[in-house]
Amino acid sequence: MMKKLIAVAFFCCAFSQVGFSQHICSAAFLGNKMVVDKYTNEGYKNEISLNATGELTVNTVDLSPTESKAVDKIPFKVAIKEKDTKTITLFSREDFMKVDVQKVLSQCKKGDQIVLLTLDKQYALPHNEILVK
Repeated sequence: MMKKLIAVAFFCCAFSQVGFSQHICSAAFLGNKMVVDKYTNEGYKNEISLNATGELTVNTVDLSPTESKAVDKIPFKVAIKEKDTKTITLFSREDFMKVDVQKVLSQCKKGDQIVLLTLDKQYALPHNEILVK
């Protein structure tokens, strides 16, 4: 399963590099684990529990056939997409290098999505919406 995950993540980032003039692949991490953790025929699994803890970061990634490794943290903004109305609201005007995920989740309910925004077009972040379950 991990090899398939890495292969698909690599494909998404490789596609973004070809299609968008050399973007650097990045991904969301909770602690030292990449948030997106499963790819299926219906899409990808990019979700966290309402009770999750740790630091949420966006990092450039080193992808290999066996693992995905965070390399460098990059600045990002956080927004919350409300489940019922689909309204997207900034969590904070602050630019983050890391944020306590519980602070973000305290403003969420199940079914909402945490939306991560890069601040520089050089970074591809193909899996930028995280479902709160």
